[in-house]
Amino acid sequence: MTLSASAALARLVALRTEFGAPATATKHELLAHLAAKALPTAAAVQQLHDLLCFWHAHPDDAALRRRVAAMLAGFADRPDLQRHREALADTGIAGTDVHYEFFMETARWLAARWPERLRIDWDAYGDGASLERILHLLALYAETPGLDEYAFPVREWLERMKGPRETDAAFVVRRLGEVPMEAAAREYFYEHLGLALVLAGGAGGPCRTGACLAGPKLHPQAGPLRRGRPDLRRELAIPPRRVHGVGPARGRAVIELARAAMVARNRDLDAFAYGSPHDVTLIDDGDGLQFAVIGTVPARRLLFEAVSGYLILQNGVPVGYGVISALLGSVEMAYNVFPEFRGAAAGHIYARLLAACRHLYGADTFVVFPYQLGGDGNEEGLASGAWWFYQKLGFRARDPEVLARMRQELRRMKRDPRHRTRLPVLAEMAQANVYLDLKTPRDDVIGALPLATVGLRVTDGLARRFGAERAEAEATCAREAAALLGVSARRGWSAGEQLAWRRWSPLVLTLKGAERWSAAEKAALVDVIRAKGGRREAGFVRLFDNHRRLRRAVVRLARTEAG
Repeated sequence: MTLSASAALARLVALRTEFGAPATATKHELLAHLAAKALPTAAAVQQLHDLLCFWHAHPDDAALRRRVAAMLAGFADRPDLQRHREALADTGIAGTDVHYEFFMETARWLAARWPERLRIDWDAYGDGASLERILHLLALYAETPGLDEYAFPVREWLERMKGPRETDAAFVVRRLGEVPMEAAAREYFYEHLGLALVLAGGAGGPCRTGACLAGPKLHPQAGPLRRGRPDLRRELAIPPRRVHGVGPARGRAVIELARAAMVARNRDLDAFAYGSPHDVTLIDDGDGLQFAVIGTVPARRLLFEAVSGYLILQNGVPVGYGVISALLGSVEMAYNVFPEFRGAAAGHIYARLLAACRHLYGADTFVVFPYQLGGDGNEEGLASGAWWFYQKLGFRARDPEVLARMRQELRRMKRDPRHRTRLPVLAEMAQANVYLDLKTPRDDVIGALPLATVGLRVTDGLARRFGAERAEAEATCAREAAALLGVSARRGWSAGEQLAWRRWSPLVLTLKGAERWSAAEKAALVDVIRAKGGRREAGFVRLFDNHRRLRRAVVRLARTEAG
């Protein structure tokens, strides 16, 4: 083949979403050509890489999958990548650096797995004044005379304090993990350091290149991608093919994949950082599409909503991610397709994700918050027209002004098919939630019911009775709630269940009329609380939603005046 590398790449780009015998043969030929050719620019190297990632998820056949996988496996060794390595930082390509202010739990994971590659990004962090102020916490007391007297720069102090085979970042992250304090205080402390980090490129580690969950049977892309707009109500009536909780070993592998997907894209997500290997569910939807739903460890769970992260997998390759909040027969969901996989069945995937949530949680109402619509400063979502994406799928605002604006825009589009909603108008419309109601719309759902007011009622009761004695309050409420609900002993409960009991006890004592509930209703409430601290939080959602008296009591509290 006499084509230049750039010309071969251009032909491949044109074939990105073309599938079938002629296109497949051409892909093989051009990829074989580019495997031995250097590309001239960093942008071209990334373009080839992202094409390979796309076909890793959507291969024409098993042979193309093998070829793509082999090219991805050796991508870090390409001479053109080595030449443009610095320019390709923060692309998530194997062998390139990643710069980010990672959450503490993610930083600890990186420091444990790749300690020699994690360092402080001093160019971004500046003089490290915030770190300098807490150096004494990282030292032993016998070191304080030197710290008090020698005004070395903080960077020099860290070089002196760390071990000969560890980096400055690994030292700081590990030492902060050892300082005696509550986990929440440690996390708050770390967050306010604003520690800018770099994960240097190297063999293995988080990257987009070749990322894949082993195991699922390959489903080649034999025909065109599904680009049509789905009928959500029809799709939601079709359950996933298979839903199964995985064991802890497989769960850990899924969480590692999810964490790596975030790190490689300069992102972080609590649900992945604190994912529980005992609360991972794989949902198989057919044709190679899977959703890996990751629940959090009990200590990170909210009082009410069950919050999970999820990865979207196509033939095992992570192609997107998001967060699900479920309660009260409703689901709020953030949905993101990774940039290199956009333009491939986003509507279909979203519809099947909603169907999976309906199956998992029994939801009949789905809500999208403003950020996903392009509000709250999400300029990318605003520019992409995310609001209209959800509107065309059947979501509607409940705000009368937004509905009126929508109807006005629709009339303009009918008069002039070329009309496009101006960004300032979209920004106004994106400030209100939108809902998809499968039944009669309810206001006792996520996004409409102010559950925060329940927390205020609990605070009012604790303040009147205990004031600053909150530790005493926790112990007393736990005892009194046990007496109220007929719990004689909790010795056989797990640590997560014990924690959930302590957290829920003040709320139990705030519920109006709970002392008049039947024995069965009280026992069912105990089951609800234990499920909040159990292995799989989805069970809590079902139990809470099916406890009619508890649900009514919480809704009444939420509707009381907030003042």
